[in-house]
Amino acid sequence: MSTIPVVATFVLGVATYAIGAGASIATWRRPVLARYICCGAALAGAALGGLVAVLGILHGTPVRWSVPSGIPLFAYSFSYDALAGFFNLILAILTIAVSIYSFGYLKEFEGRRNIGFFGFLFHLLLLSLTIVFTADNAFLFLIAWEVMALASYGLVAFYHEQRESRQAGLLYLIMAHADVGCLLLGFALLIQGSGSAEFASFHTAAAHLSSTRQSAAFVLFFLGFGIKAGVIPFHIWLPAAHPVAPSNMSALLSGIVIKTGIYGMTRIFLDSLGGVPSWAGLAVLIVGVVSAVLGVLYALMEHDLKRLLAYHSIENIGIILMGLGAALIFRVAGHPLLAGIALIAAMFHTLNHAIFKCLLFLGAGSVLHSTGTRNMEEMGGLIRPMPVTAFCFLIGAVAISGLPPLNGFVSEWLTYQSLLAGFGAISGLRRILFPLAGSMLALTGALAAACFVKAFAITFLALPRGVQSRNAHEAPRTMLIGMGWLTLACAALGLGVTWFLPVFDAMTEQLLGQRVVANLITGSGFVLSAGTPRGGTVSTAIITVGLLVLALPATLLVSRATRRFGRKHGPVWDCGLPGLSEENEYTATAFSKALRMIFSVLYKPRREIQAVFDISPYFPKEIRFESEIEPTFEKRLYAPLQEFIFRVSSRMRTIQAGSIHAYLAYIFVTLVLLLLFGVRK
Repeated sequence: MSTIPVVATFVLGVATYAIGAGASIATWRRPVLARYICCGAALAGAALGGLVAVLGILHGTPVRWSVPSGIPLFAYSFSYDALAGFFNLILAILTIAVSIYSFGYLKEFEGRRNIGFFGFLFHLLLLSLTIVFTADNAFLFLIAWEVMALASYGLVAFYHEQRESRQAGLLYLIMAHADVGCLLLGFALLIQGSGSAEFASFHTAAAHLSSTRQSAAFVLFFLGFGIKAGVIPFHIWLPAAHPVAPSNMSALLSGIVIKTGIYGMTRIFLDSLGGVPSWAGLAVLIVGVVSAVLGVLYALMEHDLKRLLAYHSIENIGIILMGLGAALIFRVAGHPLLAGIALIAAMFHTLNHAIFKCLLFLGAGSVLHSTGTRNMEEMGGLIRPMPVTAFCFLIGAVAISGLPPLNGFVSEWLTYQSLLAGFGAISGLRRILFPLAGSMLALTGALAAACFVKAFAITFLALPRGVQSRNAHEAPRTMLIGMGWLTLACAALGLGVTWFLPVFDAMTEQLLGQRVVANLITGSGFVLSAGTPRGGTVSTAIITVGLLVLALPATLLVSRATRRFGRKHGPVWDCGLPGLSEENEYTATAFSKALRMIFSVLYKPRREIQAVFDISPYFPKEIRFESEIEPTFEKRLYAPLQEFIFRVSSRMRTIQAGSIHAYLAYIFVTLVLLLLFGVRK
């Protein structure tokens, strides 16, 4: 296949985003036109991006091109290989959904918000993401990475009149600059060894790095990409930033922006570094386990629907890192087949999480659009006025809980199989970590299911709990179409997994030199295999048929009984109480109390009850109840760090004497030290 279609389509897609950004700014005084330009240009760019992603994956070999800049070490170098095509395909799928959704969502911005500026930031984010996934020069990558961070900051702080949004934006900006600092130092080590900033030169140069420098490079890249991905303990910005952004952008931030950290780890650890230290895979696996378990545990305590989803992003990033860590361990141990299976599990869960998390954030956005609140305690009964939104949210909840036959089940099942295979393939004490990680993954799945039972039941079932829920209405049609697109994707990737898996062959061959998908498909293409002799098999198609067979007799029985005996309406069973009302139904706090008690060592819960009396202490007029858990990382790690930085900064203020003589002395001392250092070198 010629490289011209790939390059031409890529350039056209990038130009579409750039034109969309400029046109959005130009029409900021005309909100209706700005809305159509914002959504239409993004939709067109996503269609072109999806097309070039498919062309890049089918091309087989990387497509590279470069335009000199005239600046040393910097060039406009791009590489479109299987890995870049895969992440650009994810970006295209999500952008199509978000663009269609935004046609209706942004309508409420007209006359109230600057849609033109929003569209500018939206297209700038899409443009920078596309370049991040295809840049083949370290400095071009870092520039695109920084532009992505600034665009994301603008979207996080878009509701700038709210204090919560401003604080979340500032925290995001601080963490974003911390991660780019780590990446800059990591690339500096590779550039020093290779003499070039091109990614293609890093692979050879990294092999000649000393073990100390190789370990330092790994740590720097893991920190930089880990902060962006939101791994624990660098996660604090994620549950602060994602809930306050506009809901359509929350979906994109959680669906694809944090995945740039996963892309970076995969690109550097499996491609550019050539080889990683033997302990690197264990570190990635352990961080993944901790992030998955703690992420879902903190999500269980949340009653803010969007914060709950944000914590689940941390959980699923942990699951992805389990697969990626296992792949690194298998690669170092000389098991390319198992490494390929683990890598497919990680990348497939990256795709699946992007889709169902984007769907859930869009569903939460529809709820917020209808009710005006993110607090689940003020919701309830929304399934009646919002049946389509409820159905789409339910599909996303089932998928993220890892239940068959949807896509989340398949990628988590593959992760289980790769972890279980590690116990027999790896020798020494390291093998114990694999079944432990598998058991933690099982615990994570069970807790995730419990969390989304709470999220769906408290939000959509029972009786309305407030005026907002009673006045709720279904979302506009374009918002429903955007959610429907992702709902179909969840079902298609679950039921048709054996048809989609061959996409990963080009990626595993590029990164590991091994095609492994043929080992994962059996039973005439309808059964998914673990790829190992002792592994298991599963078929989502057969599971679906079995569920339909079980449901059919019950449906027929109910239908026949209804025709014969008619319908009878009666009061809901209320446990013998005089009447069921919104005041005595289950709340989100009550639902999670048992788990709060079980994991009290982690949560350190605090509860306070105050009674207000009128006449007699036996007849309270009002009872106030407050309950909270300790923000462990914020209190134990970041608060002392902040205090230390402020203390050091206050002492450093003494050098700002305001004297020109003192400043000249500082410059003189610095020059002397530089000269001495240069002579020694």
